[in-house]
Amino acid sequence: MEYGPQQFGKWLIAAGLVIVVLGVLMIVLGRVGLFKLPGDLEFGSKNWRVYFPIASCILISIILTLILWLINYFRR
Repeated sequence: MEYGPQQFGKWLIAAGLVIVVLGVLMIVLGRVGLFKLPGDLEFGSKNWRVYFPIASCILISIILTLILWLINYFRR
């Protein structure tokens, strides 16, 4: 397999599409209320804000672990 500018361009397009899909997914999940769980911490004042989505990260981690476990289980 030859690696040249065309192959690099294809990788950049694929990476861009993955970023777009992840961005749309974050917008949709935010509107559903995923990032407003009780364990998500938010501190701030008028001019600044710090947000720690602890509960959301744990939930996403559990879901991804189950999905990857199922994929691995059915590939055997």
